[in-house]
Amino acid sequence: MPVPLDHPGSSAIAMSRERYERARPRADPDPVVQELPAIHPSFIQVAKPYVFEQTIQDCIQAMGVSPMREENLRLQGVSWIDNVRKVLHLPVRTFNTAVIYYHRFRLSHPDSEYNFTDAAAAALFTACKIEDTLKKSRDIVCAAYNLKLPPSEHLSSDSPVFETNARGIIGLERLMLESSGFDFRTRHPQKTLIKLAQFYKLSKETEVTDLAYRISLDLYRTFAPVKQTTATMAFSCLELAGRLLDKRVAMIESGQDYDQWDTSRPEVMETLFDILELYTHHRSSTSVGPQFPADRFLTVRIPLNQEASEHHIPRHANWEDRPRQPMYLENQPNNARPKDVDTERPHHPLTPTAANGDRHRTSDRGKDAAVRFMLDHDIAESEMRQVAEYFNVEMEEYEVDA
Repeated sequence: MPVPLDHPGSSAIAMSRERYERARPRADPDPVVQELPAIHPSFIQVAKPYVFEQTIQDCIQAMGVSPMREENLRLQGVSWIDNVRKVLHLPVRTFNTAVIYYHRFRLSHPDSEYNFTDAAAAALFTACKIEDTLKKSRDIVCAAYNLKLPPSEHLSSDSPVFETNARGIIGLERLMLESSGFDFRTRHPQKTLIKLAQFYKLSKETEVTDLAYRISLDLYRTFAPVKQTTATMAFSCLELAGRLLDKRVAMIESGQDYDQWDTSRPEVMETLFDILELYTHHRSSTSVGPQFPADRFLTVRIPLNQEASEHHIPRHANWEDRPRQPMYLENQPNNARPKDVDTERPHHPLTPTAANGDRHRTSDRGKDAAVRFMLDHDIAESEMRQVAEYFNVEMEEYEVDA
């Protein structure tokens, strides 16, 4: 029944209707649909058992690390690992694996993000787990600390002094595994070296075999273990030992059995030059270097240089010629850089990539873009090709007659 306008309650009803109209949501004539965030295809990092010299140099350049500083920190870190593992009576296989993890970690992280002793300790701690020679993080830190003190001042691993450093090592362990791509496959050239020595009628007690074994340990102060196979390193150590002692083995130097061991002369020559450069420039930092005079290594290198020149063997195997990029240094002042040269930080070659072309950055850690680690390169490539189809932007052109 309609209410008369002069009724006392008519004004109240009108006010309630007005409030209702204001409170009722009005339909938008052109509603805007909020787009959902795009699903990231995630990053894929494929394990790389070998990293060639060109990639190593690209990593150093991408991080802006000075080559001289990189070499000094590499030698100091490997010496630290070697000294501590001897105190803890760890086998050679643990030393090999620790140095490999140390090299790979330093190729992925610039030295401004960590202390080299912490990285070396974390690499040794990780290697102890992988090689089943378990040691606590406190034991490693304690052994390194006691190396600097006389026996009367040695501390126990239970001392609270090592609490902070021990926790830091455990935190770096995850970064060690990520840098290696969670690839737990290890290789040890010493086993292959002994097999090769027996194959060429050289017993373990011979002077050549003993020297070659010690050269194989010094070889880990270079990047050769990251680049070469165990057979390549074994051939190089045996040949260099024979040349240094003037007890050369013709069958080893001829390379007639390289195909049987899946290696080649350019790879062996690259390894020989790597270890000779180490003995030439850092003789005192090695175990074999002080045994010979400095000019002995130069005398050995001369015929190798002649062989490389005659047979056109490159300094580095698996090298791809391309334009040289300007060096980017992290701590170089802006006024020291040439103004006409683009010194923008280059892409890191070991950075994981996604199917849509994005590259993973350290600052992306913890965000929605996950990083997945894979061992099979073919499976990773197949998956990225399938996912990339959904991120291709296709456009068609039409001609319209006016």
